[in-house]
Amino acid sequence: MTCLHCEDIEAIKRLKARYFRLMDTKQWDAWRELFTADFRGLYRGPHPDISYASREEFVTSNREILGPLVTVHHGHMPEITLSGPDTATGIWAMYDRVEMPGNRFEGYGHYHDEYRRVDGEWRIAAITLTRLRIAPLGD
Repeated sequence: MTCLHCEDIEAIKRLKARYFRLMDTKQWDAWRELFTADFRGLYRGPHPDISYASREEFVTSNREILGPLVTVHHGHMPEITLSGPDTATGIWAMYDRVEMPGNRFEGYGHYHDEYRRVDGEWRIAAITLTRLRIAPLGD
């Protein structure tokens, strides 16, 4: 692995860190810029699957659902594979905590991401979030 590859992997890690931070701090305009124009997404888990056909649909839905809530999202143990000079994939173990009136829970699972370099910057091209467990929290 060359130093250039190390720089790409670190750039992708920083991209995913911004994904979590900007979502939790509700900076939706900046969050939108992390995705490619042709982004697609899928959430799988104990709940019914939710699919997103576009970046706009994904950002709008998350802003409407998560905007008023207290959320904490963490990604751990990245497995990043460079699949070409401008493409990569990544798997991240995830933990999140979501608090809304009358319902608080912790979630566990994995993000399966696709990344693409666009105009010299790494962007998220696709996300599949597979939830392994959602655990309700007491008061």
